[in-house]
Amino acid sequence: MRLRKGTRRFATTASVVALLATASLTTAFGSEKRAATALTAAPLTTWQTDGTVWSLAYAHGVVYAGGDFDRVRPPGAGPGEREVARKNFAAFDAVTGELLPCAHSFTNGPADSVRALKTSPDGRVLYVGGSFGRADGVGVANAVALNTADCSLRGQFRPQVSGTVRAIDTTADAVYLGGDFESVAGRTRRHVASLRPDGSLLPFTADADKPVRAVLAAPDHGKVLLGGDFHEVNGKDEGGLVAVHPSTGATVTSYPQWLPRKSSVHALTRDDTTFYLGADGNGTGIFDGRIAGRLSGSDMVWKDSCWGATQAVVVHQGVLYSGTHAHDCAMTPGGFPEFNHRQHFLAQSAGDRHILYWFPDTDDGIGEGAGPRALVMAGGILWAGGEFTAVNGGPQQGLTRFGAGPRDSAPEATPRLSAASTRAGRVTLTWRAAWDRDDAELTYLINRDGKPLTAPKKRSAAWDRPDMTYTDSVAPGSRHQYTIAVTDGRNTTRRSDPLSVTAATGTRR
Repeated sequence: MRLRKGTRRFATTASVVALLATASLTTAFGSEKRAATALTAAPLTTWQTDGTVWSLAYAHGVVYAGGDFDRVRPPGAGPGEREVARKNFAAFDAVTGELLPCAHSFTNGPADSVRALKTSPDGRVLYVGGSFGRADGVGVANAVALNTADCSLRGQFRPQVSGTVRAIDTTADAVYLGGDFESVAGRTRRHVASLRPDGSLLPFTADADKPVRAVLAAPDHGKVLLGGDFHEVNGKDEGGLVAVHPSTGATVTSYPQWLPRKSSVHALTRDDTTFYLGADGNGTGIFDGRIAGRLSGSDMVWKDSCWGATQAVVVHQGVLYSGTHAHDCAMTPGGFPEFNHRQHFLAQSAGDRHILYWFPDTDDGIGEGAGPRALVMAGGILWAGGEFTAVNGGPQQGLTRFGAGPRDSAPEATPRLSAASTRAGRVTLTWRAAWDRDDAELTYLINRDGKPLTAPKKRSAAWDRPDMTYTDSVAPGSRHQYTIAVTDGRNTTRRSDPLSVTAATGTRR
């Protein structure tokens, strides 16, 4: 959901908002002791695209990106600089981020795009779906497959899909497609279908009245989860989320009242026991955060209450990462109040929904202006693709990634000092707390005349930057220069410009 200034789902007073802001900051700091992301908020160097990345997949050390773009360019290059042709599909080394020669062209006129990528469980096959009628000049119909060993097109997988494929998941025996289509291989398949790995249609039939945007296979739990815009599946009201039988498509689990009618499911992911969804909504009375549910039944584990649509989710080492544009998470533990900002990445404890202190960010970007659209974890590195054109305030289009290791995002800015001396021999320095994208507690390094004085610590966040003070004792009437820098323990800002102060010689009246 896009941020609509001046609208609310419920009324609130200024005092309640202030209370929620304080509570959410406290919970965020407390949550660091309970769970922590292993990733730094500082992005790794990454190639860029000249358009939107809609989907990502990973296998055998390679990350594949699909979307609607014509070219890619190296890290640091601006639009039009050192570009390499890549039509809606590109491949990268997952560790170094380097562009690989694996390249195919997926075209269909002005609206062509690759919307879904998924590898087989053994990583030997990459399935590609979207809106395209030709692959390298060969006639196809919105879905193909590649051999990952040599990046070649698999000739036997050429299903005739009548509309856009928006989601793919795989098992050893089946490939599940979700999207806008009404038929596959000339047979009626409304928005979801299952094929054999050779591309032949399986008897699986699950009839959805509107597009399926997310598919999650869980054959170990006897189900395939479907998420999307639909209100009805197999003749029954299902409200955007349903689980069907992997072989027949018959409904096996419903999730009544999990989502309001104006919301839809855009993303699904899972771990061993739990699935996680990301929702989008439009209008009032909607839900567009994240929900965790048991794979083994129909129980909800938790549901957050952030405002701002979720487009992508992935779970790794007990942390749920999401691509979103959350702008108010005050009612979610560890969250933040509305502060005129859209936060495009979130990390939450997968077990209890606590938002962790990890806040890299993008801009809204091009197209619909939703920021990140796709996430994939590749050997401990989180890759993200989308519409964005900036990451953490610096130019970076279409792709970014975050690695493991010590938290390495520097504090955002050097504080600006002000000073006053109203008592003999006393100088009081004042500044506003800085903030850091992956460290809640910062240390402030105060110097007088080039020598360190003290190093007070303070917890802060982008939405809560309290004023800080320090009073220095000097000789009455003496003149001194003060500077300040801030550090997270590994990264230190430049020192502030010197501030000259003359200490008072007596109490001012």
